[in-house]
Amino acid sequence: MGFTPEELQAARGRLVPDVAAPGLRVLFCGINPGLLSAATGHHFARPGNRFWPTLHASGFTPRVLKPAEEQELLDYGLGITNVVKRASARADELTAEEFREGGQELAEKVRRLRPEWLAVAGVTAYRVAFDDKHAKVGPQERTIGDTRVWVLPNPSGLNAHYPPAALAEEYARLRAAAFADEAEEGDARDV
Repeated sequence: MGFTPEELQAARGRLVPDVAAPGLRVLFCGINPGLLSAATGHHFARPGNRFWPTLHASGFTPRVLKPAEEQELLDYGLGITNVVKRASARADELTAEEFREGGQELAEKVRRLRPEWLAVAGVTAYRVAFDDKHAKVGPQERTIGDTRVWVLPNPSGLNAHYPPAALAEEYARLRAAAFADEAEEGDARDV
């Protein structure tokens, strides 16, 4: 992934395609693509981002996937999108209006794809996009159609509030909720 600074800057504003399909268990939602993600065309592509290791550590995937393997998520009933489509070097380059518009577009996407859960990775982005100033990490009362909403900590390596183990624990809480029916089926088979 050896991109020059010029190549990364040229990726500013590019879009990264969603990894999504109708009826997913969980549609993960990042804030917006970083420049490396835009340059590669893959979500959470920066090596210091903890999204892929956290998915594995929390039990969502059987191994740590590479960003270029993101399509495999569909095999596990998972997908990825973003609140704001436009790539930037930092999330603080985005405006509140972009977040609100992104929240409206995201809600439309969720109504169309009907995942069981929408998991927004970033409480601040969620608060602005959905005008919910008091949202906290965890399940939300809000639904979008039949889709339940969970706010996750941002997996960026810059998020010092959540070391890797705490990040994995929070994602595992969502996994337990999203796949509770499979656990119940397993318990029934054990009888």
